[in-house]
Amino acid sequence: MRPPNRLVAVLAAFVMLSSMAACAAAPAIVEAVQAPAWLERGARTLPLAAGMELQSGDVLRTGQGARVYLMLAEGSRVKLGEAARFTFHTRSLQPQRSFRGALDILEGAFRFTTGKLKRALPRDVAIRVGTATIGIRGTDLWGRTDSAGELVALIEGRIEISRAGEVTALTRSMTYFDAPRGQASAVKTLDPEAFRKLARQTEIEAGDGAARAKGKWRVLAATATSEEGALELYDQIREAGFAARVRPRAAQAGGWNYELLLGGFSSAGEAGVAAARLKAATGLKPSVVR
Repeated sequence: MRPPNRLVAVLAAFVMLSSMAACAAAPAIVEAVQAPAWLERGARTLPLAAGMELQSGDVLRTGQGARVYLMLAEGSRVKLGEAARFTFHTRSLQPQRSFRGALDILEGAFRFTTGKLKRALPRDVAIRVGTATIGIRGTDLWGRTDSAGELVALIEGRIEISRAGEVTALTRSMTYFDAPRGQASAVKTLDPEAFRKLARQTEIEAGDGAARAKGKWRVLAATATSEEGALELYDQIREAGFAARVRPRAAQAGGWNYELLLGGFSSAGEAGVAAARLKAATGLKPSVVR
């Protein structure tokens, strides 16, 4: 039997998330989510939602077809591709002025881009991609680690890559460090068409069904006529990696109905794409509302 006050706790958690923007600057926030994606914080696993604040030690996971954008307080953006696993570490005392910490890409693809107006800000950041560690002197880089090995591409700037006791410097734009598993690494030229294909693995494009903090369109995932039924749906949707919230509505005949909603979509089309992904993941029959 579920505790009778659990729905109250669920609603309170949503209010707390909605008010985060009024708090002091977090070291990073979730800017956009193309679900499914999850946040692991200690013993808890939550669906990732646009507007969430990250803490040091947080682990992010993305599912098949998913993408996530993170914005560091000092203006740099991190993009994660599908089937990624990423750990965020920070020791910044004033994160809006400088970032000090490490970004660990345990699996999957990512892109790190420094904001053009923020390039002069001090940074002490290491990016670890599988077995390779990247020292940042650049403004735009892309990387991936998987069972085949590691790949790090320099789009603009300068980076140093440490792997297996060796340091490789990339100083020329559109070059990449290729380190196949069990083979010697090499630096190669990245042609524009190959880069376009790599970038798409971490890019959220119009029509991908991503949610952002200020989107006005929503997905009505399901409705329930009881608190118990609402909480069962809530758990099902969130375990699938979609950040649902519960909205109670007074029923005409008395009592309450409960709507399970996904929010943050910029258009009906974006919400429709997300609804289709939710249906495929859960078997529910969601619809688009505003």
